[in-house]
Amino acid sequence: MSLVGEQVLLRIYLQSADRPPHVPTHERIIHAARKAKLAGATVIRGILGAGHHGMIKPSAWSIVEHVPVIIEIVDSPEQIVRFVQESLDPIMVGGMLTLARAAVMMYRQRSHDKPDSLQLTAFLKPLSTMPQIQPGSHMKIQENGVLLRVFIGESDKFQHKPLYEAIVQKTRELGLAGATVLRGAEGFGANSVVHKAQLLEMSSDLPVVIEVVDSEDKIKLLLPHLETMVQEGMITMEYVVILMHRHKG
Repeated sequence: MSLVGEQVLLRIYLQSADRPPHVPTHERIIHAARKAKLAGATVIRGILGAGHHGMIKPSAWSIVEHVPVIIEIVDSPEQIVRFVQESLDPIMVGGMLTLARAAVMMYRQRSHDKPDSLQLTAFLKPLSTMPQIQPGSHMKIQENGVLLRVFIGESDKFQHKPLYEAIVQKTRELGLAGATVLRGAEGFGANSVVHKAQLLEMSSDLPVVIEVVDSEDKIKLLLPHLETMVQEGMITMEYVVILMHRHKG
């Protein structure tokens, strides 16, 4: 099977403490993805986040780990639609899903697969290749939105506090749907200095990515604040389809 070409990237935003009734939701989703024979799935753990329940961050006093979690799955539009409507709806009781274009340039299942010829794909109108999904029993909202990514350093500050914390707090103040902070293991930015985690290093200026998803109007409220807060870094955006899951009751 070849996935090279126009496909769909499904991103599922959760928190690690979600476990109805006992197994973490992200583990149940991975199991369901394998059962559905999807091409693959990746679980990414964040270090800080904000959602409709409030701030999501580790606590030394909690037995259950509280960190944001993102699951990324790339597959054909047909497979993604079937998975969201038939497998995800019974599992998820909260969280957010986004759908975005994924132009797959290479997909190899085995080392002896015929090599793909890597080529950049043509520009397409945003969201023009997105499949239509019928909301399930837990899906309350479906709308087109924006995924904003802010690339900064972990040691960057704003008003004497970590910049990434200040940005997440600002998204809460503005009433945005949520934000997730991801820490990289190595990277470099505009000044070309390479930063990476060392085994015995107590403090590192590691790369950090803040992801914010909401409607275009809500994202526009955040932009003037980012202009002031981010003194060095990069900000990107892409259009996505948003599906919100809310708890029963």
